Amino acid sequence: MNIISHRKFGARGALPLLCALLAIGVARADEIKVVTSGGFTAAYLELVPAYEALTHNKLVTEFGPSMGTTHNAIPIRLERGESIDVVIMAGPALNDLITQGKVRAGSRVDLVKSYIGMAVKAGAPRPDISTVDALKRTLLAAKSIAYSDSASGVYLSTELFPKLGIAEQIKAKSRKIEADPVGGVVATGEFEIGFQQISELRPVKGIDIVGPLPPGAQRVTVFAAGIPTTATHPERAKALIEWLASPAAYRAIKKSGLEPANSK
Repeated sequence: MNIISHRKFGARGALPLLCALLAIGVARADEIKVVTSGGFTAAYLELVPAYEALTHNKLVTEFGPSMGTTHNAIPIRLERGESIDVVIMAGPALNDLITQGKVRAGSRVDLVKSYIGMAVKAGAPRPDISTVDALKRTLLAAKSIAYSDSASGVYLSTELFPKLGIAEQIKAKSRKIEADPVGGVVATGEFEIGFQQISELRPVKGIDIVGPLPPGAQRVTVFAAGIPTTATHPERAKALIEWLASPAAYRAIKKSGLEPANSK
């Protein structure tokens, strides 16, 4: 089977993984349920067809934020005992679930590094965010500000805005967008500027990404995968996670605006 060539794996060490995946796929095809948070979604969706063709397993995919209290949030899903084989989410939130006994200890594998960016409506002026001081001026001047209900938004609202000394000044014009892409409310003009992981902003039509937050304001989030204790196919889940962390996935990861967590 030549869907994924040895060349794409980019390393001799990937050959045993390929052989193991083929063996698992030939043994018996299964449905593997995956719930991924937004940061990894674009890369993951591009990789799904290749993995299914390689192993003949079917990936049943749903989506939910790494944290929060919405119905589809990954912690809430596991709290109600939902059967999930693989979760892909912000590393700190995954660690919390491991501590709580909801994700198997030792199953965490880091996949990507993600950066926070700012977007405006397509064609709108692009404010200066090249330095921390410039970002602060832009936030104070903005008519409205949107941020996510997941890792990037929690960081902005609880750490960065207070650090900049403007939390109270921008509170009335800022809003956490729950369960929906921040880019969507920026594209409609409901909010002047919006912040989210760059990989989550890129797929949204009708916006321009101004750029990443500057050094001193940026927060790099590692998105990782783990196997919940409710998994029905833990061995196949492990094989999928190892493949997503391998060089076979690097092209799609970089294309989506992320960086492989373990690349040299």
